[in-house]
Amino acid sequence: MDHRVFINYRGEDSHSYGALLYTELTRQFGADRVFLDCESIPAGADFVEDILTRVRSAVVLLAVMGPRWLHATGATGKRRIDDPADWVRRELIAAFAAGVRVVPVLTEQATMPTEADLPNEIATLSRCQFRRLRYHDTTADLARLVTDLTAMDPGLAAAARSRADVPRQLPTPPAAFAGRATELARLTDTMAASSNSGAIVAIGGIGGIGKTALAVHWAYQHLHQFPDGQLYVDLRGFDPSGQPMPASSAIRGFLDALGVAPAMVPVELDAQAARYRSLVAGKRMLIVLDNVCDVDQVTPLLPGSPSCGVLVTSRRRLAGLATTHGARLLSLDVLPETGARALLARQLTSERLAAEPEAVADLLAACGGLPLALRIVIARAEHHAHFPLSVLAEELRSVSCRLDGLDGGDLRADLRAALSWSARALSTEAVSLFGLVGIAPGPDISRPAAASLGAHPAGPVGKLLRELENASLVQQHVPGRYRMHDLVRLYAIETAVQQQSEPARQAALRRVVDFLTHTAYTADRLLHPHRAPLPVSPPAPDGKSSSLRDASAALAWFEAEHAGLLAAQRTAASHKWDQTVWHLAWTLTTFLYWRGRGYEELAVWQAGLDAAMRLPDLAARVRAHRYLGRVCSRLGQHVQAIGHLEEAVGLAEQHGDSADQALTHQSLVWALTQCGDDRRALEHATHALRLFRTLDVPVWEAEALNDVGRCATRLGDFDQAREHCQASLVMHRQCHNSDGEAATLDSLGYIDHHTGRHHDAIHHYEQALALRRRLGNSYQIANILDALGNQHATLDQRGRAHLRWQDALELYRQQGRDADVARVQRQLDEL
Repeated sequence: MDHRVFINYRGEDSHSYGALLYTELTRQFGADRVFLDCESIPAGADFVEDILTRVRSAVVLLAVMGPRWLHATGATGKRRIDDPADWVRRELIAAFAAGVRVVPVLTEQATMPTEADLPNEIATLSRCQFRRLRYHDTTADLARLVTDLTAMDPGLAAAARSRADVPRQLPTPPAAFAGRATELARLTDTMAASSNSGAIVAIGGIGGIGKTALAVHWAYQHLHQFPDGQLYVDLRGFDPSGQPMPASSAIRGFLDALGVAPAMVPVELDAQAARYRSLVAGKRMLIVLDNVCDVDQVTPLLPGSPSCGVLVTSRRRLAGLATTHGARLLSLDVLPETGARALLARQLTSERLAAEPEAVADLLAACGGLPLALRIVIARAEHHAHFPLSVLAEELRSVSCRLDGLDGGDLRADLRAALSWSARALSTEAVSLFGLVGIAPGPDISRPAAASLGAHPAGPVGKLLRELENASLVQQHVPGRYRMHDLVRLYAIETAVQQQSEPARQAALRRVVDFLTHTAYTADRLLHPHRAPLPVSPPAPDGKSSSLRDASAALAWFEAEHAGLLAAQRTAASHKWDQTVWHLAWTLTTFLYWRGRGYEELAVWQAGLDAAMRLPDLAARVRAHRYLGRVCSRLGQHVQAIGHLEEAVGLAEQHGDSADQALTHQSLVWALTQCGDDRRALEHATHALRLFRTLDVPVWEAEALNDVGRCATRLGDFDQAREHCQASLVMHRQCHNSDGEAATLDSLGYIDHHTGRHHDAIHHYEQALALRRRLGNSYQIANILDALGNQHATLDQRGRAHLRWQDALELYRQQGRDADVARVQRQLDEL
């Protein structure tokens, strides 16, 4: 037998413990003296001969037993331990036959099997003295096991002594670690790619994101790459003490670990750093510089030798470390839902999680994938192991109490405290903006909106946002847009409440909502320039609005801001800013209609109508009823649609505004058509046309001509229909109204379809499609694609029909138009 240790385990429940044992024993005795079961067999080797040879040559076999070790079953459902071909069983048989000492290592809830539980060949196992390995007491349990091994074998004791002078300063590996496979792989690739020039990787992210855990976990996985030792220091850059460790103190600690006598340590920092670099030069060492405050603090601790690897963690984005020292930056984001769930499962029993799936989902949602929050939840759940998880979930479900619930009882297990250490390092102006960004409406904020929020010029606000980003308190997830983790936002809101008065917070909210409202109005005018203008008051003196180049820029702005605009309207409604609520509904309607966001449009107009009812402006009520009727009609809510539109007609007549009357009659045309009442629809279309002709607005007259033509088609009067639509097309082109031109080309295609002129219909629909795509009106693009599919199917052009219907189907799905989805899917199935 050789002076070696063999680790035997079952992958079902003991793999992580086996890896933990391998890491620690390798650290104590060297990688050449420890075998981790089949993972130690080189690829391509004779597995049977190699593994049994290694078992017989070992001085001890550690049998790692989890709760399911004895009862694991194979494909047949029989116990694997009863299968003569089972490798755990064969390894144990070989060990006993060779006189190798077998030490069972029990993990967590595992129990020792009785003699009756085991096959005869390994029944002796039941009499072996065991050791426990628990995540809660990993350090103590591993130390005891190492003491046992060195006591039982002089060779292992000598190996441990020979490695005693090699610094092994890494802290205990994280007890619960999950969900970072991608980041670990990136870290491995980056360190490997930089191995010839001295790899430095700076891991950044908000407090509690798991930077130290990632660094230490990776370090233990790659100890074999650094046989000359590992140095570690917590530089306390963000610490309850508020005092970062001086670089000189860290270097003195490293010199001590490297065997330098205190009397031989130079006095000056530069000389200390030079001595440190000389000692590690040429050695394969890993230096972990944890919790770094800034680049100046960490620079003297860099080894300067290409043989060393360096891992740096900091809440700051250490861009200077990249530009000056070639470090690679790795930013940590929150854990995905699968990783967060796996972290819970590592500590809490699977039975406990399975018993309360709704509570588990609520806990995961409350933590938002932040590892510190998850670890606090785990600790609290374990402390009250007999409590249902729903009790904790209920406490965290309340947003106002969530940070209180994420307090584990000391400063290092208190999320609020952890975030405060980051905020403490900010400038006064950045702290103020941090709080205001927390109360701003929407999931994220643009740089111009942040400037309005804080009443800052564009240049200074960019600097403040960079300060927040460098502190990992906001994330620039797309260029020029910044978001916060939900838990960081709660802390930001608390900061705003503590440091700014209620009037100051209200003024900031008013500024940012004002900014969004006025910019949305500008954007809507670019999308729909022929729409009746809205009398909007100018921005407040310290308010702003963004200028937009053209309709494409306006559409892109709406895409980026639409969630924030919806939130801004809700904010305005909660503060009873009725004029703003109504204006935001008006400015959003074109974009929401074009994008097929019908239920969002319904919600904004319901809020718009509620606000308009409190305004003294009768015209606002007319328009709110009209637009609400239009969106109800598109959503198939025909009774509500007719009700709102008839109310709008009555109010418009009471107001005496011909334009509002005509526009409301025009809206009734569409609603009645959807109900199949084509005769009444034509009456309203004709009435709207007469009113529009008295107003001398050619674009509106052209739209009314198209409406009359469309209704006439449905009633079979194709000559009148074509005459009106062709006249409409000429007027729209004269007015350069692309939206109206597309609508009329669509109607001409509709007439061609009903008169059997299918090739002409395709020609008109293709022209309309090109215009709609240029404008970005996805709602009508879907309708035109659907109509084109019908023409191709009629002409037996099945391939083309399939393509058009498939594209229409995808858009209908995106827009939530379920009835259209079902109808087109049937058409595709029949095709």
